Amino acid sequence: MMNHRLAPHALLPDELHDERERQAFVGALRGHLAGRVMPGNYALYRTRIEPEFEREHGRKPVHHNEVRVVMEQNSYYQFWSALQRCSQQRMWDSVIDPVEREWSRLNDRAKRSRKRGSLTLDPSLPIPRYHKAVDIHLQPGGYHTDFVDGDVASGAIYDLGLNIYSHGMMGPRNEYLGELLLSYFLKAHPGFKPIRILDMGCAIGNSTLPWARQFKKARIDAIDVAAPQLRYAHARAESLGVAVHFSQQNAERTSYENESFDLVISHIMLHETSRSALQNIFAECHRLLKPGGLMLHLEIPRGKNVIENFLYNWESWNNNETFGQYMTHINLTEIARKAGFVSNNIKCEDHAATREKEQQLYSEETLWKIVEARK
Repeated sequence: MMNHRLAPHALLPDELHDERERQAFVGALRGHLAGRVMPGNYALYRTRIEPEFEREHGRKPVHHNEVRVVMEQNSYYQFWSALQRCSQQRMWDSVIDPVEREWSRLNDRAKRSRKRGSLTLDPSLPIPRYHKAVDIHLQPGGYHTDFVDGDVASGAIYDLGLNIYSHGMMGPRNEYLGELLLSYFLKAHPGFKPIRILDMGCAIGNSTLPWARQFKKARIDAIDVAAPQLRYAHARAESLGVAVHFSQQNAERTSYENESFDLVISHIMLHETSRSALQNIFAECHRLLKPGGLMLHLEIPRGKNVIENFLYNWESWNNNETFGQYMTHINLTEIARKAGFVSNNIKCEDHAATREKEQQLYSEETLWKIVEARK
């Protein structure tokens, strides 16, 4: 089994043997479901679902909702889906226990962080409805809930949970997505040297830090609406010796002045917003960028065909990623154009990245969505 352990830092709880083993069990269960059980849905679709649909309708399914109607009636899919949902719930259970036991100590550690960067919170900031309506990813309390003053529990739970959720593929510091987008940026824009960067929807800052390490002379700002995530992010970055300026703000409308940034980025944030928020976020990116500045958003794969669309969108129907399904067919290029970016300066493309799957059963090429626009 792959090693799921995170590299130590000051904001991780000191876990007991049984807590680690419980997490290992949940990780192994999720790995088994991903590597052994889930692929059976593709075989089921090819051999039974699609042929039966074609005989009945005289055509193949053209939308993931048509696939959903049929697949959700099938016992194999129901079996996998129920276990997948159960594994998500058990994942949170397994990481909440050590965080709850170490709760006071983690909050104290965060308060004692050195100040290389900064942390600015705004208690009056309204939490957007798309965050309050459901607990995203089933994380109890969501990303934004404070249970006590100075709380970092949400961030610690997210950090540990993300490692299990991704089968350890985010790396020992959960930084893979930041590394992926940074690698794309360095290859696509080798002469671009930003001196001020904004990361939108940064959560615990795990994807922010690769940018801060790469551009040591740049000022790195990172925003999110969730105060406990930001407290954790700041203390985590400080413990790792990286200076980032974290601020509690909504990416739809920030307090920064016009033309403040050379580069505005995000890592799988867009699918956790809404249709109106997307337009507002892209317009805000346009406002914040200096002339010649670059907007760069990394988004989760949506799939190359209807069965892949359907299976990727399992998260929307069963894991409280309510807006994700609508991202499947949204024209992000058109949204960027309406936000003020010139058509010739906009790209929306699939970026191939290969990662080893759980227990190295097989390699999978994943097509991450990257939206790029230059002002």
